[in-house]
Amino acid sequence: MTLGNLKELYEILLKEQGPSEWWPADSKEEIMIGAILVQNTNWQNAARSLANLKALTNFQRKQLVALGQPEILEAIRPSGFYRNKSQSLFEVLHWFAAWQFDYQTIQANYGEDLRKTLLQLRGIGEETADVFLLYLFDQPIFIADSYARRLMEHVGLPTLPTYQSLKRLVPAEMKNFTIAEAQDFHGQIDEFGKVWFRGGKRFEQSFLADFSLLVEEGKDE
Repeated sequence: MTLGNLKELYEILLKEQGPSEWWPADSKEEIMIGAILVQNTNWQNAARSLANLKALTNFQRKQLVALGQPEILEAIRPSGFYRNKSQSLFEVLHWFAAWQFDYQTIQANYGEDLRKTLLQLRGIGEETADVFLLYLFDQPIFIADSYARRLMEHVGLPTLPTYQSLKRLVPAEMKNFTIAEAQDFHGQIDEFGKVWFRGGKRFEQSFLADFSLLVEEGKDE
């Protein structure tokens, strides 16, 4: 069966899997930190570091900004790459603190240059920048992570070796999504990937095995 756009794919994932409740966090600050900690590791390791930071600060803004980099480093050891991640967290937290963590004001100030600005922050690559846009700034952004690229290849798109190779194909289609749907879509793909791209299971046995996706580059739905 051919799917005409990403929204149809999302609706199938939602029907089969139920709401993903992703991103798992109680505040935007916790999301921000988790997005950095989960880089190059699994969520279980990131969650251990998050628990350490929560014990220190309860994710209160003033307490987070008051942490020195050595304190951050010790707290986030479970997530790996803790030296680089502690430097990134320290810089990113202070950047947001300079704006009083006012996400609407930040977005209004930078406008279309916001993503480019985020990419200039230490340790913020394309995927993390898009997570920020989606979950902190409530923009309906598609996150073209490794699970997403593997899924899209399996439903008929060409080989997608890089983050940008998929982003070029789907930028306009997210206009069909509400913010809540776009946020859940990322979670749906993540949950699907955990089940069908790990642990020896095969995509051909999944509920998406008989579907193919038709996406035209730059297509505005």
